[in-house]
Amino acid sequence: MSFTPAGAVLLARHGETKDNRHARFQGQTDTPLSDAGREQAGALAERVADAGIAALYSSGLSRAIETAAIVGERLGVEVVIDPRLNEVGMGLWQGRRKADVEREEPQRWAAWRRGGAAFRFPAGESLGELQARVMAVLEEVRCGPVPALVVCHGGCIRSAVAAASPRGLLAYHDIEPGNASVVVLPAEATVAAMT
Repeated sequence: MSFTPAGAVLLARHGETKDNRHARFQGQTDTPLSDAGREQAGALAERVADAGIAALYSSGLSRAIETAAIVGERLGVEVVIDPRLNEVGMGLWQGRRKADVEREEPQRWAAWRRGGAAFRFPAGESLGELQARVMAVLEEVRCGPVPALVVCHGGCIRSAVAAASPRGLLAYHDIEPGNASVVVLPAEATVAAMT
């Protein structure tokens, strides 16, 4: 990235896993990167090499840790692991193919696609709970050395971006972060914005 706003927090999704390729809900299942995911992590490292990254954070799941380690090695920055950045706990949906859930649980699937703070994965976490823990970490990251890069998960990135939207977590699905993609955390995304 040739331009990084002063004080920016960048959010990057981990590289591809086998479950990503097969359209499964991963949630907090600890799936490793695929070979393609490692290549994506290397490409991510090159994209942020000139961004002046002063701090590097990762979720506690191996797919994010490995992605961050590849980036950190290229940048010469140590990775700080924070499990609050783990993907949303998807409960009974973890490991299931998305197409199967859509076919077998159409009402719950429709609720998931609507988003909102109250949506809860069966026997799992709500989107509001996800957003609260992710935004708490990101507020701490903003108070530390910046620019900072946070390697995490699609759900974390969606919840953080949604914190800057007037629609709140109803905007959860408005962003579809690809593997090893990077977004700049909106300045408006704050804990106070969560409603």
